[in-house]
Amino acid sequence: MPHSLEFQNVNLVYRADGRSPVEALRSISLAIDASQFVTIVGPSGCGKSSLLKLALGLQFKSGGIIRINGQDVEKPRHDVGVVFQKPVLLPWRTVLQNVLLPADILHLQRDEANRNAMELLALAGLAGFEHKYPNELSGGMQQRVGIVRALVHDPHILLMDEPFAALDALTREAMSIELQRIWMLRKKTIVFVTHNISEAVLLSDRVIVMSARPGRVIADLPNPAPRPRDIQFLSDPSASELSRQIREHLTRAHALDLAEAVTS
Repeated sequence: MPHSLEFQNVNLVYRADGRSPVEALRSISLAIDASQFVTIVGPSGCGKSSLLKLALGLQFKSGGIIRINGQDVEKPRHDVGVVFQKPVLLPWRTVLQNVLLPADILHLQRDEANRNAMELLALAGLAGFEHKYPNELSGGMQQRVGIVRALVHDPHILLMDEPFAALDALTREAMSIELQRIWMLRKKTIVFVTHNISEAVLLSDRVIVMSARPGRVIADLPNPAPRPRDIQFLSDPSASELSRQIREHLTRAHALDLAEAVTS
């Protein structure tokens, strides 16, 4: 059975006119199975977001192979959902109308899409807010609308690029627990980019650690802790040990990066 998402020796080089090429990603090999929740952590500028763009088909790789369900990714795909750092809701559309935007774009059967949207809104704790506008919602509620919108067309994979980074600490924790609950019910394959180590430990089946640019996979750490997990789980010895390992790999990569910068 093919992997849900697979990168084989993927490279990415940016070539701007009149400037030296910039190597963003080097030899990325990574296989993600169906229904796994995989988090990617790494320093700023290491290519985490670029990796998601490649999986979305919004960016062209410089080398290697990317496959979803065994099929090469060569253009934007309809079986992938995406959640950005900001929900980017259209202010003139209601919550329900925002959620149905992918269904409108993909020309999905309207009654079925509407039923799915209402079910997802209830699942995300947004029942009763269908006809509100974005400016009537809190930041956390807006981000929940963004998650529901990404799921409404029933994608195979959900890609999430620091979706809670703009939220305050308490709302961020609450949203992490909410996302875990939705994932446990829907069992989508999720690839989640974050700078927050605690967030990665709380949510993930696996934590992928990347080096500084050019981004490389330097660790693939399993997290077999049982679910559901709450915030208190972060005080568990297994969570503390995983956090320590992530920090150790990031610190070592940072030290090597500094050493290379000094000698170059």
